[in-house]
Amino acid sequence: MLNNVKIRIGLKSDWFVILILAIIKLIIHFLTNTNYELHRDEYLYLAFADHLDFGYFSNAPAIGFLAFISRLLFGSTVFAVRLLPALTGAATVVMVCLAVKEMGGKKWAIFMAGTAVILSPAYLRVNWLFQPVSFDLLFWLLATFFILKLVQTENQKYWLALGFTWGLGFLNKYSITFLALGFLVALLFTDKRNLLQSRYFFYHLLIGFILILPNLIWQFNHNWPVVFHMNNLYRTQLVNVLLSDFLLAQPLMTLPALPLWLCGLIYLLFYKESKPLRVLAYTFIFVLLVLILLHGKPYYTLGIYLVLIAGGAVFIEKIAAVRYWLIKPLLLLFMVVIIIPGLPFSLPVLSFEEMVAYGRESGKYGLDGFLYWEDGRRHSLPQDYADMTGWAELAQIVISTYDNLSAAEKSNCFIYGENYGQAGAVKYYGKKAGFPEPASFSDNFLFWAPDSIKLQTAIYINDDTTGISPYFGIIEQIGQITDPYARENGLPVYLCRHPRNGFEQFYKEKTKQLKSIFIRSLNN
Repeated sequence: MLNNVKIRIGLKSDWFVILILAIIKLIIHFLTNTNYELHRDEYLYLAFADHLDFGYFSNAPAIGFLAFISRLLFGSTVFAVRLLPALTGAATVVMVCLAVKEMGGKKWAIFMAGTAVILSPAYLRVNWLFQPVSFDLLFWLLATFFILKLVQTENQKYWLALGFTWGLGFLNKYSITFLALGFLVALLFTDKRNLLQSRYFFYHLLIGFILILPNLIWQFNHNWPVVFHMNNLYRTQLVNVLLSDFLLAQPLMTLPALPLWLCGLIYLLFYKESKPLRVLAYTFIFVLLVLILLHGKPYYTLGIYLVLIAGGAVFIEKIAAVRYWLIKPLLLLFMVVIIIPGLPFSLPVLSFEEMVAYGRESGKYGLDGFLYWEDGRRHSLPQDYADMTGWAELAQIVISTYDNLSAAEKSNCFIYGENYGQAGAVKYYGKKAGFPEPASFSDNFLFWAPDSIKLQTAIYINDDTTGISPYFGIIEQIGQITDPYARENGLPVYLCRHPRNGFEQFYKEKTKQLKSIFIRSLNN
């Protein structure tokens, strides 16, 4: 009787710790979510909500449905947009704690693993923004949790849970394929390879395939834009990812959790008691090697560290149970102290002016790695931060220009943004103002652009008018972004009047030409 009472109390205590950790995670994001504007990518994902489909040019379909659900439940303010990733972050903390419990960890291990995830710079940044990465981490964690259960219990029905996780995770972000392939290869190197002979293994493949089939059909009908996007990504961004930068980023992204995941990797690789879970360590190694070979971005690895953090917390708790008790307070102190210098690079706790000054000073101490952009060059702000300002100013210029047009001009006004960030921001703010959806040939906006137009005026957002100057009698710059911290600072906005030389026909042919690359029906 007394033993049962103790067990219940112990379980309640574990869950109390988990609940507190999840609440802390939420509070951190609730206090900082609205300090900067939405990110350029967030404007694109919010636009997906008005164009639900089984695929998008550079993204899997789930983010559009999540944007739709988020808007339906919470609204479209900046806080509301970022509420779902914050909740996902809290769920990720909970799942890491459950993984600790599954590995035999007690209260201290649960607390340290949850704290490590909460304080790690990359996880702070990821769960701040409405992007597929936030949900991707949770899918990677769910997959590794079911792998853990599968190899521990050898209950073949966990293959079914994995099938659903692979499928749904793929519909959120294609990168979960790296984890799936890494796990299947890793399994061949362990004595658990007999699990591949189960009929449930083939059921799990079938479940995953059925779930992703609508997206595969969409990709086929659009001439595989994901391949086009990846080739372009490699040419413009991934080619700048150096091996040294990739390897250096791994500990920096998870610095407070570094002792835990290193211990977790050692524990899973070399200790006899963790042999059933060795496949998780092998999976980490295979995923890391594949991403190095493919010049993957450093953050692509973030999902696989979560289970290593859980394993490390369990391992340290065991060795500190009898002796080395000082490890516990020292580890907690390390986590708190080490995050302080990098916190402004993880969350918007400083103004842009303060952030520029902080970046300049912190660069003297080796923290300038956060200031390098995808172009491989150092800037005054982190790239994500520079992508979170200037958009409201841009949209206001467009809205004011549109409002000052005559009724006839408004009825035949064409609004164009050169990239999806410009078009997405104007769409987001313009929706509240009730004016036409902007067009663009960038990303999925290409598919939504009207095939033909009738116009008297055009509002043109681009830093170059060479392409349209022959087609309008008057092209007047009516504003530009003046935010010195914006990545698009100086971007002009033009009002174009008196169309000539067959602009409407030019637009129709240009649109058909671009769309025909990706839409098979236009090629028939």
